[in-house]
Amino acid sequence: MAAAARRILEANAYLTLATADAAGRPWATPVWFAVRDLREFVWVSRPSRRHSENIAARAEVALAVYDTTTPVGDATAVYAEGLAEPVPEDAIDDALAVYNAGCEASGLRPWAEGSVTGAAPHRLYRAVASHLWVLDEREDRVEVY
Repeated sequence: MAAAARRILEANAYLTLATADAAGRPWATPVWFAVRDLREFVWVSRPSRRHSENIAARAEVALAVYDTTTPVGDATAVYAEGLAEPVPEDAIDDALAVYNAGCEASGLRPWAEGSVTGAAPHRLYRAVASHLWVLDEREDRVEVY
């Protein structure tokens, strides 16, 4: 199942990030992402966006990555739950390397550290998954870890 999860994650550029505010009101949003080791999902966002504000209030998140180009009945997807946060200063270089590897693989320009620190309007975020599932051919979620 890990190979299937890797294949899905490598073939898709966006994940749907599900967050909730302090009162529990849900919010879902697509974010362009990069991933390391099927466990760490990294994206760039503005701290003033609703999903970023929700993460500041409540770190628990869920995410889904699915291929919308597949015919009905042939869907493949990765689902995860875990904790999200703005990447701490002492981990920026490492997380930015993950994100930029994804950018370069997609033909996008890499981000400079100054674009996600200091007075820059964006920040680097990450979600570390505690559980990950893959949707199988019977449309059942099969646990990867």
